[in-house]
Amino acid sequence: MSITHGGDWAAFQAEYGAAPLDFSANVSPLGVPEGVAEAIRAAAREIDRYPDPRCTALCAAIAEKEQAPRGSVLCGNGAAEIIWRAVFAAKPRRALVTAPCFGEYEAALEASGCETLRFSLREPFAVTEKILDLIDHNLDFIILCNPNNPTGRSIPPGLLQRIARRCGETGTRLLLDECFLDYLDEPSAHTMKPWLETFPCLVILRAFTKLYGMAGARLGYALGSDRAFLDAMQHAGPPWAVSTLAQAAGLAALADDDYVNHLRALIAAERPRLFAALRDLGLRVIPGEANFLLFQSAVPLDAALRERGILIRNCGSFTGLDESWYRTAIRTPEDNERLIEALREILA
Repeated sequence: MSITHGGDWAAFQAEYGAAPLDFSANVSPLGVPEGVAEAIRAAAREIDRYPDPRCTALCAAIAEKEQAPRGSVLCGNGAAEIIWRAVFAAKPRRALVTAPCFGEYEAALEASGCETLRFSLREPFAVTEKILDLIDHNLDFIILCNPNNPTGRSIPPGLLQRIARRCGETGTRLLLDECFLDYLDEPSAHTMKPWLETFPCLVILRAFTKLYGMAGARLGYALGSDRAFLDAMQHAGPPWAVSTLAQAAGLAALADDDYVNHLRALIAAERPRLFAALRDLGLRVIPGEANFLLFQSAVPLDAALRERGILIRNCGSFTGLDESWYRTAIRTPEDNERLIEALREILA
């Protein structure tokens, strides 16, 4: 089985007999919130029953948190599963993605038999108004990520609104991945949530993975005002997509504002420090706005870092990048310092 995403700690552990320091996955470095762990332990007593297929309590809590109508929320088995549900519900013939971008977008579109167009991002990897020229009545579906993975660059709010308006005019479904949005300096200024009722073509994707350190729980959700399309997404995959444990974990996570505030402050402090350290090492660093940074190195880094017990993400699998590009998560000051020291040794 070919693994193209980060976070493949199991292969490392099988090879080296120990867990790595993992910078390859963009998850919270603070570990799972204690309240979430307690909720999972308590919910374990209920796993003799099928989980609620509608995620009733969780959807209600998400709607309250997001200040959205209850019927506008659909939960799924992580963001990746919701991407596949959206694609197979829409059944697009022609779709548009940016390049580089998260690989599951194209994987889902290819599996559905869709023709995929790419809007190539050139340094500094920003989406520009030229993307509007590609949105016409022949385009059924578009997937954007804000801020984008792996570049960490956000899309200006005004441009996003123009894209959504154009999609409404052309009958194009817009799936907007906001999984990393909470790491921006002003998330409320960038989210498209206030525009959901204005643009029924818009579906917003969110996940608990990145913000709450819950990658293993597999929990994500979609927000949209087109109830018929959300219902089609519900029926585009198997029932019981979200386990009892994941639903309990999600409810507990939504109540932990202190954890989120601590994490956001940590990333905001460490991002410029890690950016400067990588640049001072002579690396070509993209000024990302999320909890990771994209950089380029003339010296191969994968094997040498693995030997030092560290994983980062080689970006050779991303369309538009080659194996000289790497993505590193932003972790705690101690972890980041260990990465910097390892890179200093390798590059010396």
